Amino acid sequence: MENTVMYYLLLLVNGAIWFFQLSIGFVDARLLVEAPLSSLSVPPFNESMAAFSPGIAEGTSKHHMFSNRKMVIAFSTALGAIIVLFSLLIWFFCRKNLRKSHSSVFEDGLKGLALSQFVGKYNSFNKSSQKRSVAVMEFKMLEVATNNFRESEILGQGGFGRVYRAQFDDKSYGAVKRLDGGTQDAKKEFETEVALLSKIQHPNIIILLGYCIHEETKMLVYELMESGSLDSQLHGTSHGAALTWHIRLKIALDTAKGLEYLHEHCNPPVIHRDLKSSNILLDSNLNAKLSDFGLAIQDGLQNRNNIKLSGTLGYVAPEYLLDGKLTDKSDVYAFGVVLLELLLGRKPLDKQADAQSQSIVTWALPQLTDRSKLPNIVDPVIKDTMDLKHLYQVAAVAVLCVQPEPSYRPLITDVLHSLIPLVPMELGGTLRLSHNHPSAHQNLHQNVF
Repeated sequence: MENTVMYYLLLLVNGAIWFFQLSIGFVDARLLVEAPLSSLSVPPFNESMAAFSPGIAEGTSKHHMFSNRKMVIAFSTALGAIIVLFSLLIWFFCRKNLRKSHSSVFEDGLKGLALSQFVGKYNSFNKSSQKRSVAVMEFKMLEVATNNFRESEILGQGGFGRVYRAQFDDKSYGAVKRLDGGTQDAKKEFETEVALLSKIQHPNIIILLGYCIHEETKMLVYELMESGSLDSQLHGTSHGAALTWHIRLKIALDTAKGLEYLHEHCNPPVIHRDLKSSNILLDSNLNAKLSDFGLAIQDGLQNRNNIKLSGTLGYVAPEYLLDGKLTDKSDVYAFGVVLLELLLGRKPLDKQADAQSQSIVTWALPQLTDRSKLPNIVDPVIKDTMDLKHLYQVAAVAVLCVQPEPSYRPLITDVLHSLIPLVPMELGGTLRLSHNHPSAHQNLHQNVF
């Protein structure tokens, strides 16, 4: 690349010199044509001759002034040409590099370049966000770490591929998401996730350890979250048995913290656009982290219309589903659905139920606002384990979050501050538990395994 630049610069300089010489030659030719015939044969004269012939001296002086003026014009023209040509050259290389970055920015990974060389091409976040070191990993290493992508190592499956447990040489563990196929949607989600997670650093957002591009296969390597997803904990074989009332509130609080960081502390702000219980991962202590940023969108706080509909039915806000309008309040709606899952133990959509009861929102709203009915629809695992006053408060937050009109929904910051007083201090909140509290006897840090 540098040799190419030097080559073009040499051509530019030589061209400018040639143009300058041509300009001088042109001026000389003009002088020969425009000068009077007598000036072509006038012999040298001294000052004494000028004294006797003032007309000749004056004509000669004017001729030199005219020649100098032409020289200045020629020099200025050549200098202007140099500046124009140099500007065109810079424009050409910038345009060329810009096209390359938009068309195949992730091809750099194939050459083993550091991630920081192309992450900077995306919009930068605020100065408080520190870029982390994300490794470009070799396919062979990931193949060995996952036992050749054996089925026994599968942790789950997403829209574009499977997730495998990986054990590396240093005895550390990770989760490898393998995206097979080269569809435009898959490629775009891969690029978005790498770009965002390389710049985001927050306790409640998943850590991206590395990535790999091997032919048509692309892989993302995350920290391993031992307890799986909130979806598998709530709706799997255990049916939420490990999730006490306070643990559920802590998961909700952790999720709200992650969303608040995206909405309020990233510059530009980020809309997750696919918040759901399967994208909330839990570590061995049931700390929650947001994952799967493939559909995330920057500049989210600006109202965006006619964005391609993406997400998961049951979590998609009605204004986005019906009108294509996407704002940060769309994430707040999805958070409200997750909060209802934690509260009621039901899935967002129950296709086996009758039409009026399939959606958790339409089924629950009339009962959430009726204090006599609310205790009866709570998940049986946590029923009668909480202070009813706290139950009503959480239900009120959920109702506000799933309002059909976006302007009626609270900001995620307001949700966060509403939950903090309901979570015990040991779990990151401000609630002080007394010995006679309904949940005081429960193990706040109960592990799944």
